[in-house]
Amino acid sequence: VSKQMLEQVLRELQPLCTAEQQFIEKFFQLRQDAADLQVLEVSVRTMSSPVLAGAPPHFIDYFFFLFLRLEEPTTRLLSEIFSCLEPELRGFLDVCNKVHSFGCLQVLVTLNDSVFEMWGSSSGLPSSFLNTVLGNMLLLAKSSFNKSIRTLCKEIEEAKMPSKMKGGILPSVSRFEEFVDFSEEVFRTARRRGELDKAHLRLAGSVFSSINSLSSANLKVNTDMVMMENFHHIHCFLCQKKIHCLEGKKREAKQRYSEHMEKYVIKYLGQPLEKLNHFFEGVKARVAQGVKEEEVSFQLAYSKQELRKVIEKYPGKEVKRALESLYRKIHKYLSPEENLLPVVWHAMEQEFIRQYQEFEDLIQRCYAGSGIAMEFTMEDLLSYFNSITLSN
Repeated sequence: VSKQMLEQVLRELQPLCTAEQQFIEKFFQLRQDAADLQVLEVSVRTMSSPVLAGAPPHFIDYFFFLFLRLEEPTTRLLSEIFSCLEPELRGFLDVCNKVHSFGCLQVLVTLNDSVFEMWGSSSGLPSSFLNTVLGNMLLLAKSSFNKSIRTLCKEIEEAKMPSKMKGGILPSVSRFEEFVDFSEEVFRTARRRGELDKAHLRLAGSVFSSINSLSSANLKVNTDMVMMENFHHIHCFLCQKKIHCLEGKKREAKQRYSEHMEKYVIKYLGQPLEKLNHFFEGVKARVAQGVKEEEVSFQLAYSKQELRKVIEKYPGKEVKRALESLYRKIHKYLSPEENLLPVVWHAMEQEFIRQYQEFEDLIQRCYAGSGIAMEFTMEDLLSYFNSITLSN
């Protein structure tokens, strides 16, 4: 409603100011003819002012234009007649800004388009007085818009995690999406969107900073899980919106989502086979320190007997039970809105297979001829994952 009212005010101002200008110029005979303007232009261009000396032609053209505008008697008279116009417009814009939390966007677009249309009009230049007033209003609108963006950036960066939040999409991410949805609708038919693109980039940076700050937060759930979900959410949102200036942020969100999913998977996969992981990490460390592979089994902590003890702790039934428990835990904490459970579970399966193959390889290299083997096969492992997936 405020947008329509502002558009109506601007539509009615132009013919009013133009009619008043034409009357003043005719009644007081203030319009300078072309010959007078040419003489004035020559005098300006031949001035020996140190400011203009050596100045490029386009600078002199601009100076000449300003000189005429500032000295025009018509403009001075209109400023007296409409002395209350600018204060009234300022007050009206202030009301428009307060109607909606992002009302400054509508004001900015409306003024931008109005000024653009006036200067691009084929009916000639409108009143220089009105141009000056609307130019001042446009600067005011841009200032209000920038102030609003600064406030929103600060709000997003300083947003605290809800005390009972166990995961899901962060309030700062939802706030960012709310702004983008509203602003894209407001700017959908706008002639210019430079200010909006800059705002999008600033806000995206603030959202990424807000998510990154979670790494130092004392969350009750896995931090990588929350960061994975939120970067995934932003990536999907930006894919849907297709905003050119945010293409870089979209790629960054995808990269960060992948990084945190990898960390989440690796961290949680250490739990079902924790003792096996710990044992083989020690084997790899000894080899890295220079111990020959065939001599690792002579190390007391990594002897064949110790390896058998660890393997015995993980019969097939125990491994399947551990995986089922892990699946339930992931299902409990992952937010259903993101639908990441199948993706994460598949990534866990791939990582689990990789670890199993690594364990088998280390046994073959460091415990060759010992007859030691895991108590579940690769086929068993695949059947565990398949049955868990089908039963859920």
